Amino acid sequence: MPRLVLASQSPRRRELLAQAGFDFTTTSLQISEIPDENLNLPDQVRGLAVSKADAWLAMAKPSEKQGILLLTADTVVVLDGQILGKPKDQKENRRFLEALSGCSHQVITAVCLVEGSTGKRVVDHDVATIAFRKLDPVEMEAYAASGDGLDKAGGYGIQGAAGKFIAKLEGAFDNVMGLPIALVERMLRENGWELERRK
Repeated sequence: MPRLVLASQSPRRRELLAQAGFDFTTTSLQISEIPDENLNLPDQVRGLAVSKADAWLAMAKPSEKQGILLLTADTVVVLDGQILGKPKDQKENRRFLEALSGCSHQVITAVCLVEGSTGKRVVDHDVATIAFRKLDPVEMEAYAASGDGLDKAGGYGIQGAAGKFIAKLEGAFDNVMGLPIALVERMLRENGWELERRK
């Protein structure tokens, strides 16, 4: 039975895996999150998740790869065909909120699983559609100033104070948080990977 290793800095992904009962360890990973614009949007996001897995595998010792199942993920917000990444500062966060206000957008999360000992790799993605209500300038300014959106794709977190901005959600809440657990479960099942679960 492989050991699950999450290669992610995201506390939200750790939280979602823990809530789902997975027994796992985490490892940090720093790569440039620049998508390949020659690909369609889902493939761009899938490519980022794969790049994260490849980067970790390239730097890991052979002993670290044995008996593990590596999980990487990447989440983007897409508005009118354009990716909104993590805002670089509060000013850009405010611009993102102004663009999202009163509009619908998509959230795409790609998941990559790699078996360390064999190199077997699978990747898939999930999409959610979110409609923001019309936002008041004061609340946009307050949210941007809070800094809560600076480490999040699109400049907001659905699970925090920005949850009140959402008028409608079509799709999985945890996809928008950064890790669609139902997709992870399906990928595990379809590939015959059984993992330790917390009692």
